[in-house]
Amino acid sequence: MSLSLCVLGSGSGGNCTLLMLQDGQRTRHALIDCGLSIRETRRRLAPLGLDLGDIDDILLTHLDCDHFAPPWANALARHDITLHVHHRHRSPALRAGVPGTRMALFNGGFTLGASTAVESVHFAHDELGTVGFIIEHDGRRLGFATDLGRVPDSLFERFRGLHALAFESNYDRTMQVKSGRPAFLKKRIMGGAGHLSNGQSFEAVTRIAAASKLSHVILLHLSRECNDPRIISRHYARHAPDLLDRVTITDQFEPTPVLRVHRRGRRGNPPRPGVGEQLAMFGA
Repeated sequence: MSLSLCVLGSGSGGNCTLLMLQDGQRTRHALIDCGLSIRETRRRLAPLGLDLGDIDDILLTHLDCDHFAPPWANALARHDITLHVHHRHRSPALRAGVPGTRMALFNGGFTLGASTAVESVHFAHDELGTVGFIIEHDGRRLGFATDLGRVPDSLFERFRGLHALAFESNYDRTMQVKSGRPAFLKKRIMGGAGHLSNGQSFEAVTRIAAASKLSHVILLHLSRECNDPRIISRHYARHAPDLLDRVTITDQFEPTPVLRVHRRGRRGNPPRPGVGEQLAMFGA
């Protein structure tokens, strides 16, 4: 048995992560979000020997178009895919054309097949919020959270004992402030109901790592205009070198390698700078 993932793409142009849940002779395939076009999703699945007919489930974080591309509404029935939707998102899913027969509503935990347990965690993001997941398969635990808005204290009660973490690191604060974006957009992104800065992400990741045995840290949803992977890498190298070789920074246009989740990742107690130093490093 094994749990692996591949982030097919992550960013404002579309988000989609493939989960491979191997159980004996069968592997169940699920997507977290389907924000890439159907054609592009197929293209990125092909090197893995997969097509849409191999996808059993889609776990939806929310219905922004970069997480749920509208053409997927018609593709669900055609490819016999179940869309798992938080009950708060039911109405917008129906308005988006999702057939009720392909929708599995949840408000807490649910299962995929016979051997995979999924816990859901609700976060502030725009009006209806977004959903994070803790996916447990064969004793391996993956935490997944993007478009958080802010990091609530309750997250740390749930994101413990993980073996892999996929977590948003959307923008560099200095780049965001100096960008030519309109003031209302900056306020939406940085106002606590939009996205996480690199500094907020780093503080959360290192705190989660200290209570987990992470084999992988996957950083999601980087802004192409207001972030730079080199900034993130330098900060981890300086302040959390024990985590650096486990960090994968995702890309909008290129999938990550297939990342196999191990149960015995090194227990992390990486050095953590004080909050003031963290924020200073990230331009606050």
